[in-house]
Amino acid sequence: MSDKDVENRAADSGGEETIKAEEESFASMLDKSTMGKRLQPGQKVRARVVSVSGDLVFIDLGVKSEGVVDLSEFLDEHGVSRVREGDEIEASFVSVQDGLMKLTTLVGGYSALSLNTIRDAYEAGVPVNGEVKREIKGGFDIAVGGVRCFCPFSQIDLKGGREDGGYVGKTLPFKILEYEQGGKRIVLSRRVLLEQERQAKVENLKQTLSVGTVVSAEVRSVRNFGAFVDLGGMDGLIPASELSWDRSAAASDILSVGQLVKAKIISLDWDHSRLTLSMKSMEPDPWISVAQKYPSDSKVTGTVVRLVQFGAFVRLEPGIEGLIHISNLGAGRKINHPKEVVQVGQTVEVYVLSADEQNRKISLSMNQKIEPLKPNLPAVGEILEGTVEKIMPYGIFLKTESGITGLVPTAEIGGSEPATDRKRTFPVGSKMKAVVINVDSSDNKIRLSHKAIGEKVAEDEFNEYKESLKNSALSTGSISNLGDILKAKLAEKEGVSDSQ
Repeated sequence: MSDKDVENRAADSGGEETIKAEEESFASMLDKSTMGKRLQPGQKVRARVVSVSGDLVFIDLGVKSEGVVDLSEFLDEHGVSRVREGDEIEASFVSVQDGLMKLTTLVGGYSALSLNTIRDAYEAGVPVNGEVKREIKGGFDIAVGGVRCFCPFSQIDLKGGREDGGYVGKTLPFKILEYEQGGKRIVLSRRVLLEQERQAKVENLKQTLSVGTVVSAEVRSVRNFGAFVDLGGMDGLIPASELSWDRSAAASDILSVGQLVKAKIISLDWDHSRLTLSMKSMEPDPWISVAQKYPSDSKVTGTVVRLVQFGAFVRLEPGIEGLIHISNLGAGRKINHPKEVVQVGQTVEVYVLSADEQNRKISLSMNQKIEPLKPNLPAVGEILEGTVEKIMPYGIFLKTESGITGLVPTAEIGGSEPATDRKRTFPVGSKMKAVVINVDSSDNKIRLSHKAIGEKVAEDEFNEYKESLKNSALSTGSISNLGDILKAKLAEKEGVSDSQ
């Protein structure tokens, strides 16, 4: 049954009232489709061909309802129909026209399409399939069936394309943006469909992705600052700092376009469509237990990876770098720049000064660290002689003959002269004796006392005197004990005083 037949039948049965009544009855049929719901424009159904009559193909939509598809959609280039009763076809609902539920198989790829069918697809928002014939000024010449259409460069994909994109000769789905002048101007867009598809995928990703999720992705492009990967509807960025623990490795050394990688999502910003991933978080952190792997004073081998004004960075292993400060490069001589000693790529043997796991820092040196020799500290009670080095309000600094400098506090200087006279009594450079009264081995500091010298000398002389008497008594045996000796000596000393 053709559109003309429908119009004639409507006229014969009472004009506009009859047509409206039939449209209402057919509209009510939409509520009894195969899914039990009203068909929406663009909705796809799969149905069996009931019959082929005139210019229409009738299909069974279930619940005693039928739809029609233009027979022209099933004709090949010789005008021969490729559909028959009993075939199953897939079609998209367009609209109710003249009391009939109109559908189209345009998305299925049939080629022989009429202008009326393209207009119906435009009004229903149903995509059409078109073959990209050639590139013309401003865009591409697209053949939708036998109808010539136009697609601007900006609408062929998400970024705009040219023939070198490989579009010519391909059959692609398009949405009709404009249908004007009775079909003389038909403008298509593939970009609109791609954006709809991408948005649908993004909505799905929102439901499945979260920070910490591990995903598989394909590398889409590699840049100096990182790599963009396709997550299936949305691009994510793996920054260069998140590609590997080895910071000296370039992105192009690690990834290539088309490569499949696994990465962990570390941040999500749906409002700005930004998704950041990390590959290095999928690997163990090499800085764990670095202090045990690189103890102080150990000798290690590494490669110089970069030079800066203040030193040279050395890679000890992938992900682990240490710094040789410029002061540790020259073995005592002044260095203006590290390049005077080392070059990038050079293998060097270095000594570990310290390894800081928490702050991810390793300090290195080209020269082995030599601990300064600790001075031999005197014992408490020992008498030292030295040179006055400095006079301060709180005491006198005395540099001893062993090279150690000790402090004689004011309270331990002795004498009754005012503090202002000390510089005359003990000028810088003069000699002084003092007794060690305290030793701090952790800081190599000693405290001295000058006033204790007299007491110490007297005590030493007395002890020496006692020892000599003891030895004398032991050799002669004339006096029974040390006490008797002392009494005798004291009596002798007193007698000498009395005689004087």
